Amino acid sequence: MNLDSVIFIDNFPKIDLHGCDRETSRVLVNDFIRDNIKMQNEIIVIVHGIGGGIIRKTVAETLKKNKNVVAFKTFYNNMGATIVKIKLENIKKSGIISNHQIK
Repeated sequence: MNLDSVIFIDNFPKIDLHGCDRETSRVLVNDFIRDNIKMQNEIIVIVHGIGGGIIRKTVAETLKKNKNVVAFKTFYNNMGATIVKIKLENIKKSGIISNHQIK
């Protein structure tokens, strides 16, 4: 699925970072990505709010550094949310999912 084809974000897994500081946001985003790889969710939503943009910038920096992120962009209908496409291929090789978890 292409991020440009996402119209509604309510059907995708999401995490809300309102009230979090920068470091907590980094940890939560990376944990959320790892959990969704295990659940085979290719598209996820990160709600960071509009505010001063500190958490949005932190989320963008974290996503750029995460090797499992294929693409991300601010959702065009809601500037307080970022949609993310996660790489699901080769999850067995990466060690994120062990052999006994894949059936």
